[in-house]
Amino acid sequence: MADVFADLVGQDEAVAILRRAAASAAALLHASTVPAARAGGPAADAAPPAGAAPDPTAGPAAAGAGAGPGAGMTHAWIFTGPPGSGRSVAARAFAAALQCVHGTGCGGCPGCHTTMTGTHADVRLVVPEGLSIGVGEMRALVLRAASTPSGGRWQVVIISDADRLTEAAGNALLKAIEEPPPRTVFLLCAPSTHPDDVSVTIRSRCRIVALRQPPAAAVAEVLVRRDGIAPDVAEWAAAAAQGHVGRARRLARDPEARQRRDAVLAVPRRLTGVGAAFDAASALIEAAEAEAAASVAELDEGERAALQTALGAGGTGRGAAAAMRGAAGQLKDLEKRQKSRATRAQRDALDRALVDLAGFYRDALASALRAPVAPVHTDTAALAEAGAQKWAAEGALRRLEAVLECRAAIEANVKPRIAVEAMMLALWKG
Repeated sequence: MADVFADLVGQDEAVAILRRAAASAAALLHASTVPAARAGGPAADAAPPAGAAPDPTAGPAAAGAGAGPGAGMTHAWIFTGPPGSGRSVAARAFAAALQCVHGTGCGGCPGCHTTMTGTHADVRLVVPEGLSIGVGEMRALVLRAASTPSGGRWQVVIISDADRLTEAAGNALLKAIEEPPPRTVFLLCAPSTHPDDVSVTIRSRCRIVALRQPPAAAVAEVLVRRDGIAPDVAEWAAAAAQGHVGRARRLARDPEARQRRDAVLAVPRRLTGVGAAFDAASALIEAAEAEAAASVAELDEGERAALQTALGAGGTGRGAAAAMRGAAGQLKDLEKRQKSRATRAQRDALDRALVDLAGFYRDALASALRAPVAPVHTDTAALAEAGAQKWAAEGALRRLEAVLECRAAIEANVKPRIAVEAMMLALWKG
């Protein structure tokens, strides 16, 4: 059985930090339960059964030489790193290590298993369905997080995309981090510790774990080992995904994902004039919309059907009919949430396309400079080299900057169509 950190690719330093913290947390629990057990208090029930293997994380040695129990543990953490580095994977694995009953993330005990599958009663994962996490959702989460852990270990809150917290939601979270319950741990995931991503006041109260972009060789290895993908396909997908494990898996296993990537990398050949630039922009936007619609359609339909059933749809009595008449508000709220989720899915799909396009112009720039680096897109290396000869290094750099500026504009809530059209014109003019 692989331990919980097995899927955290290329992050050996971060894994070592998290293992030490989990060991310190276990030592802290051990130190708090032993006195109560000796006194015959309620914690006596938490003592290991007779004949059980000793906890390898217990005692000062696990917390660090010369340090007391819990010295390596804190109540709030921030996981930062580029897209695909495994921020959410690291947070979930650390949560499992905190709930592990045999060590620091064995992967086989009930605590590890239920945390990794998302069913642990004391681990809550917050993933924004829309473009932001609102204050109402955060207040409810903080209130629930203040409860005593049902399993006797830790109450863990994982906030994926913490950079999407609204200002009011961030303030609600800050209050909980400033005055944390004794057994609650907050794990935040964000691209960076820049104030635009995480407020300075929250950051100052958290321990930061910086993840790096995993090397392509490490990504390819995990695709072969875990997903059974052929080595040559895994190597190509890992390079094309630029270290993003999830993206590499989709490219290796999904023919439609490869087709969408091919369409994006064909854009430089299509930019022959103003009209062609606008056509390419429309095609890129429409492809992102179609991909997003396909990704959320089944979920939307299931949510709507479940809500209608809960409200009495299909009933024949007078009460059922009255309930359905009063359900318009709830259905409208659901449609609003689904629309917000669809907007986010569209932007995520478009951003993946822009990352692929940026990789092409990066290859052209590297070729123009004769840089001794491997290309991102090996299957379009010849086209990138031809572009480098035509544009030279300065032209390739301007085009790369145009793609990056488009991503920044969309992140700043510029309408995607306007941002992409401006980018395509910049790519055409050079």
